[in-house]
Parts: sequence; C-alpha cells; structure tokens
Amino acid sequence: MVADLRRGAGRGVGSGRHVGQPAEGSDGAAARSSEDPAGDENTTDVPAEREDAPQGPARAGRRQGSAPALWDVDTASAGPGEPALHADDLPDGVVVADARGRVVLFNSLAAQLTGVPAESALGRDYRAALPLNGLDGNNWWESSDPYGGDRERTRQPERVLCLPDEREILVAARYVRARPGGALVRLVVTLRDASARAERSRADLVSEVAHELRSPLTSVKGFTSTLLNKWERLTDKQKLFMLETVNADADRVTRLIHDLLDVSRIESGRLEVRRQVVDLPAAVRRLVARRVTSGEPEERFRVETHGELPQMWLDADKLEQILSNLVENGVRHGAGTVSIVIEPCEGGAAVSVRDEGQGIAPETIPRVFRQFWRSKRRGGTGLGLFIVKGLVEAHGGTITVGRAPNGGAEFRFTMPAGTPEFV
Repeated sequence: MVADLRRGAGRGVGSGRHVGQPAEGSDGAAARSSEDPAGDENTTDVPAEREDAPQGPARAGRRQGSAPALWDVDTASAGPGEPALHADDLPDGVVVADARGRVVLFNSLAAQLTGVPAESALGRDYRAALPLNGLDGNNWWESSDPYGGDRERTRQPERVLCLPDEREILVAARYVRARPGGALVRLVVTLRDASARAERSRADLVSEVAHELRSPLTSVKGFTSTLLNKWERLTDKQKLFMLETVNADADRVTRLIHDLLDVSRIESGRLEVRRQVVDLPAAVRRLVARRVTSGEPEERFRVETHGELPQMWLDADKLEQILSNLVENGVRHGAGTVSIVIEPCEGGAAVSVRDEGQGIAPETIPRVFRQFWRSKRRGGTGLGLFIVKGLVEAHGGTITVGRAPNGGAEFRFTMPAGTPEFV
C-alpha cells in the first residue's frame, strides 16, 4: 500500500500531490543542480500538479499539529465526516523522494526511527536526509543507485541497513516508474525497527547451529562405523588416527554447546559472576604456559605488566574464558607476537591483547562483537567475541577493539576492582 500512494486514488487508498515549494526551513533542494541523482529527462515523467487540487484548509492528509510535508495523502474513499488518511497513520516509517531525489514525504515514524526531524528532511536530497550504510560499512545509496541503476527494477526487498549511529534498521524500497523501463519518478522507502528481526534471528541461530554440528557429527558417524565394521582389517595407526579425530570432533561439539549456553545466559541476563580475589598477571602467565606446553613457541607470546594493580575481585573461570578467547583470536587470525599488556586504570585494571597481523578493517569494527560475525578470513562459529563482550560487561567492564601500535588488532578490556559477594 505504501509503495502505491501515487496510484491510491483510483484504488480507494489515497493519492499524493506535490506541493510547489519546499517546506520552510529546508535547504532549498527543489532547485535542479548538477548533483541531482536523475537527469533533466526525468522531469518529463513527473505527474503534473492538478490545477484543481484543493488548497488551504480543504487540503486533506495534513493532520492539524503534525509535521509539515511536501507530500500529502488524501483519502478518495473517505465518506462525509470520515478522517482522511495521513502518512502518520501508516504502521511503518515512510520516506518518499520525487524524480529529482528531493524528499517530499517523511512521516513521523520515519523521524522517530531515524532521529531526523521531518522539517529538516523535507526538500533535501534523499541521500542527505536518510544516510544509510550496508552491514559491510559501504554507503548503501551508492551501491544500490536507485536513480541511475537498472531501470527494470521495481522494488528492493527488505534488508538490514545501518544508520550513521550504527543502529540497525529494516529498509525496503519501491521504485515507481511512469512506464516499464522508464526513469524513476518516485522512490518510496519504508523503515521498520530491526527488533522485528527477533523471530528471524532465532531461525538463523537454528540454521547456524545445524551447520556447525553437521560436519563433526558426520565425521564421528563415519569413523565409528568404519571402526565397528572393519576393525580387524585396520592397522593400529589407522585406528589411532580415527579415534583421535572422533575425540577432536567430540570436543568441537562440546565447545559449541558451551558457547550456546553462554549466549543464552547472556541474552537472558542469567549469567552469574562468582567473585574471588584473582591475581590477574598470574592468570595470564598460566594461560600462556599452557599454550606453550601444548606445542606453541614461547617467543610467540609476550606478557607485560605496568604499574601496581588493585586487589581484583573477579570470576576466575570467566576471566580465563575471556583471556583464552582473545589470545586464541590473536594466534589464529593475527601474526607475529601476541602481546598481553596489563595495567591499572581508574577503579580497576585494563588488559590489552595485541597481534601483528592485518588487523580489522575500520568499517567492520562496529560489528565485531555481534553474534555469528565472521570476516572472510575468519572461521569458527562467530560466537566467541560476542561471549567475551557479555562476560566483560557482566563484571561491569567494557571492551573495545582498534589498531595495535605495531599494526594488527588490539582488544582492550577494563575490569573494575569489584567487591566480595558478601559485602
């Protein structure tokens, strides 16, 4: 319905009309400029303003006290005394741009979702009024190019995009053309709160878990079946290899189950923190010693402690989980030496885990701690850093990611000193 406002009068929904001048206080974008997204030929496709269109108080679709709009929605089918349909009555945020890319409608829900006042959006170029980025950090309008792209397109399916403040929003678009394959005469964009994705996220979780379980379970089933059916014909070396593989795959499944349980506890707020006095530098050194014992070169790690630390009341098991995830991340995805730097900070301690690899692209940093986030060169379930963030925040701390002094990635988390549970 939203996408067809221009044809609504004939269908009993509503009709839209252009108002001749931009809203007061707009940037005057109604004037044609070299930066307009569509060429002059597009203006021939714009439906002409009806000379007999009602003006002043007779104009329907403008609710008293509502935000001004260059575009009004009238109700052709409304009977005597029935209120006219207004854009603010629609259940979604709606943004409409004309043939020149000038915003002519920006309803109240669009303003609420984006944080952009309707008065400042009306009359502006759609890209300035509604800046959107893809999840890869790239400008969405540049990649989709509504006015200059494929003229056979009529719609853009709903997808998740990001506002400038990194909030996610669900966006769909309709490309209204005067004729098939013609120039765009109207761009209609609908906006919805991304929280509506909750059901879809649960489906994604089931799909992701099924995918992660399939590979190890297939291996376990295959090797156990072979061992049972061909035990006598296998050499000891073959048996050992198969049993070691089954054991490793069983460990992989166990880790995934533990990760999923942690995710569930974090999201439901049921994560318990059992505080005790923890020697932070000693915990880091024990972790590094275990990795060296397992076969990794000692020179791959460097532990630095600066200044005197306060007495730290932390959950020792969860601290080990945080450190293990971050160090594993540096070893697997970084390069060179993995440095763990411990230093005091206001009210507690800070730990930085740095590697010397390629680092993380700036545009992907806001998504690093999301569930199932994986860059092209990263494996695993994509839950590790999400869990780390949840564990740090459960202690009242914070975690950030940036570029290390010698290149590579730096994950830095802070922990308040805390107090014993009985205080």
